Amino acid sequence: MKFYFMHLMPYADLDLDYDKSHDSAWNTLPNSYYDPKKGHLLYNRYLDELEYADVLGFDGVCVNEHHQNAYGLMPIPGVIAGALARRTKNVKIAVLGRALPLLNNPLTVAEEFAMLDNITAGRLIAGFVRGIGAEYHAWGANPAESHDRFHEAHDLIIQAWTQPGPSVFEGKYYQFEYVNTWPRVYQQPHPPIWIPSQGSSETIEWASHPSRRYTYLQTFTPVTMLAKYMQMYKDLANEQGYEASQDQLGWSVPIYVAETDEIAHREAKPHIENFLNKFLRMPKEMLLPPGYLSLKSMMGVMQAKSAIGGKQTIDDVMGKGMFICGSPATVREKLADYQKQIGFGHLLSLMQFGTLPADLTRKSMSLYATEVMGYMRKNTSVNTAAVG
Repeated sequence: MKFYFMHLMPYADLDLDYDKSHDSAWNTLPNSYYDPKKGHLLYNRYLDELEYADVLGFDGVCVNEHHQNAYGLMPIPGVIAGALARRTKNVKIAVLGRALPLLNNPLTVAEEFAMLDNITAGRLIAGFVRGIGAEYHAWGANPAESHDRFHEAHDLIIQAWTQPGPSVFEGKYYQFEYVNTWPRVYQQPHPPIWIPSQGSSETIEWASHPSRRYTYLQTFTPVTMLAKYMQMYKDLANEQGYEASQDQLGWSVPIYVAETDEIAHREAKPHIENFLNKFLRMPKEMLLPPGYLSLKSMMGVMQAKSAIGGKQTIDDVMGKGMFICGSPATVREKLADYQKQIGFGHLLSLMQFGTLPADLTRKSMSLYATEVMGYMRKNTSVNTAAVG
């Protein structure tokens, strides 16, 4: 199994009383709540944590894209990935991802990712997402066009990476007489592509297609739903004539490790509850705007996300497997059990969440790296033979 340190870069200095006058930390929360001097310190602290993951021996670090919110200060994840490209030496750098349907020109992502791939000599993992519903409000984009724009943007980027240029692209949303990306990507035919999702059945069907076989990542979901979506991918692969490998399946989950279960619970409690109840706070219509999902996918995603509705406690999410918290032995046991049951090959550990301070973040990272990752590597195996 491969281990990744994922960061959201939240505005940890958020005034947590904001919800007395505002119903969301997304889009409608005035940016007067943001202090650039505190933001300067946070950005550099978070970059230090991502670089520390390289020192600790994580297989990769993950950054992502969100707009106009206190939950994640990475509207342009390529800026962070560029900073990491020169400061890290061994880790893969996964940009998870760029929200393709929001783009007026997807070739900018083809170029940006190609630059990162060259600078790092092939350490880039290219993540493509549709973006959660809140991004469509932030960007003024039509959520009903989300799937079509995503697929077309993807096809254009793949053409730019794999076909000798200049070539022509004629689509419904994008038309280019010259597709001739300089620089070319370092990895051939292109960097590995990962597809994070909330559980859209259409996304799972698309990612598992034999022509793609992309790694599918399930994000912040009860473990029962995680098992359902992972099995859906495997079943679709079997129906299409191949066996999905564990390398095609990944899980993103918050994790906190301390000396004992009691210490871990006590130290993590206020910060995971702030993450759940303050930073994730948004109306359902903002998360899932009309037209964003098909009826079938809407029902599935609503079932999964209902687990994070209302006021949540640390015990709520630990009971659902949405937060792994405890001593190294407890965390090892839970992760080994989930991996055996579900068979994912990539574990994306969100080890800073909400207001968790730097000292506790680093302590958890260190214990996880020294007492959990090594054990899991020795006691889990990943079949990668089916990866295309």
